[in-house]
Amino acid sequence: MTKLSDSELSNRKLAAGLTGIFLGAFGVHKFVLGYTRPGVIMLVGSVVGGVVTCGVASFALGVIGLIEGIIYLTKTPEEFQEMYIDAQREWF
Repeated sequence: MTKLSDSELSNRKLAAGLTGIFLGAFGVHKFVLGYTRPGVIMLVGSVVGGVVTCGVASFALGVIGLIEGIIYLTKTPEEFQEMYIDAQREWF
């Protein structure tokens, strides 16, 4: 269990939420939270899959990133800490 200060938790939550909304297709929000494997999956899926499917895969991953960003921002700091920092929940 990692104990972050309130300002660190707030900054991480805000950074993950905003990067999820604006750069979600590339998995940047996953890297912000320290989830390397899901971040690489989203990055490769968006770039390679986007080329192969003429952007459909990138669009789908962008929608997933948007949803995750909104979820991060609507969680209370305690819920965010419990789900994404302590429990290491990687998806949604």
